[in-house]
Amino acid sequence: MDVQKEVKSLRESMNMNRREFCEYFDIPYRTVTDWESGKRSMPDYVFRLMEYKARAEKMLVKDPDREPVQRCD
Repeated sequence: MDVQKEVKSLRESMNMNRREFCEYFDIPYRTVTDWESGKRSMPDYVFRLMEYKARAEKMLVKDPDREPVQRCD
């Protein structure tokens, strides 16, 4: 799983900056920063849960210019 691209893509799909994203998911800012910079990795299930929550709460922005969030398996 390419955490850098996946997390950033999800965050941008939600139209949030990093601070808002961290507050929404209640994840420390430093953790998300490390995920996006590739310094830390996250378990695949954590990303799936984050994406599920965003979809369930209809937080994903429907922007035709933006590519949909895709998981790398």
